[in-house]
Amino acid sequence: MSKITKPKNSKSLATFCAKIAADKIADNILAIDLQKIENATTDFFLLCGTDSVNQSQAILDAILRQSKKAQITKPRIEGENNSDWILIDFFDVVMHIMLKPIREYYEIEKLWSEGVFYQYNETTGKLNKVIK
Repeated sequence: MSKITKPKNSKSLATFCAKIAADKIADNILAIDLQKIENATTDFFLLCGTDSVNQSQAILDAILRQSKKAQITKPRIEGENNSDWILIDFFDVVMHIMLKPIREYYEIEKLWSEGVFYQYNETTGKLNKVIK
């Protein structure tokens, strides 16, 4: 990563995490904006698929390291020991790092289909709105 700055809002935090995941070759990085959903527990879900538990762990480690450098409050982490599905909870953004078969099985995207979907674009480093 180039210059590390603290994200100013939940969408920029999701983008920050998406870039780190992309740098570690995560697959199908998708953000779901849940802000207009009444009972949503967070502003954004960020989902990505991985090929191995080592890759999942590498993404987690990089996010924790870069978050610390950007002076972002340390997130809560679930699933680190197993690494099939790691959840990183920044409160405003909840990231799901999942092995591809687990991601395909649970289809979180379908559960939150009312949200606004964004695909991470590695070329621009931005979240691009997905037209349904």
